[in-house]
Amino acid sequence: MNTETSAAVGADERGRFVVRRASERPAAVELVPVPGRDESRRERRGLTRGEADAFGPLAGFVADGEITDIFVNGMAGLWVDRGNGLEQDRSWRAPGERALRELAVRIIAAGGRHLDEATPTMDVRIGDGIRAHAVLPPVSTSGTLLSIRAPRTVRPSFDDLRATGFFYPEAEELVRRALADRANLLITGAGGSGKTTLLGALLGEAAKDERLVVIEDVAELRITHPHVVSLEARQANVEGAGEVPLARLVRESLRMRPDRLVLGECRGAELRELLAALNTGHDGGAGTLHANSLNDVPARLEALGALADMSAEAIARQTVSAIDLVMHVERQKGVRQLVDMGEFWLDDLGRLRITSVRTGAKLERS
Repeated sequence: MNTETSAAVGADERGRFVVRRASERPAAVELVPVPGRDESRRERRGLTRGEADAFGPLAGFVADGEITDIFVNGMAGLWVDRGNGLEQDRSWRAPGERALRELAVRIIAAGGRHLDEATPTMDVRIGDGIRAHAVLPPVSTSGTLLSIRAPRTVRPSFDDLRATGFFYPEAEELVRRALADRANLLITGAGGSGKTTLLGALLGEAAKDERLVVIEDVAELRITHPHVVSLEARQANVEGAGEVPLARLVRESLRMRPDRLVLGECRGAELRELLAALNTGHDGGAGTLHANSLNDVPARLEALGALADMSAEAIARQTVSAIDLVMHVERQKGVRQLVDMGEFWLDDLGRLRITSVRTGAKLERS
């Protein structure tokens, strides 16, 4: 790996963002409603009283603005994430498998969908970005499963992230320059690593006269900005009609004159539409992608491109011209951080490669 460094921040012959560097857990949430306080928590979550009631014995956990993930593993218990990783909440007792099933059905119904033997898995959005996913037996062999993701009620700003040490030393200057230059950004990382949090904070720094059009599978991105338009994909109904996929929403968004086009997560054929848009004058765009490391990103993009019937060569050429900077985030021992950034390039065979901005090293394909 090339570790040669200097004190300068600047561009090399390959790109614009290369750096050369010099050498107590919170109290458990009560399950009994507390007048006034629980009402305020419910309102901050954007829940109606009926939606809040649908969560039943989980309502207190959902209302807690510090809890980001809640998992009910059948009769095996409840696990929550308060920002320091998953931990079992032993104060909670499962009400019984039949009651758990009824709870799951009620929660999914609050999101406007139906859960039963014919449709034993379902994902919905409730309130202000709360995502609920349920799986019923016999698809689940360990009883009714519930997975609830509830974004923090406090929306971290760019300065908030900087104050917590989210950025490595040279990163802040580079990120600010990328935003000012209207670079197209791709934020990568594993699930729960902070991709959406970072994306929301970055977009909050966009000029106030810019129009942001945000497209998501389930709306959860939170942006403090005066001009944000949000589009959410829709699943087909029980008759198989009414689906509005992400790819279609990307095409529709181009008729809405976005100054910044944002795809909450690239997970399928919609990648083709996004790359096409970013290659036709739509600068300042952004999106996220699941990837375990920076050097895994090219292979992940090739896999998604295959879903869109794109060859590896096509996805490589489209990506190199569309994406200016990759930002990789990780979560280690409960701490989320931007650990590296990268720039795409093509090797002699026309395959997609990536170079680490932080070290200057050309990363090998895994």
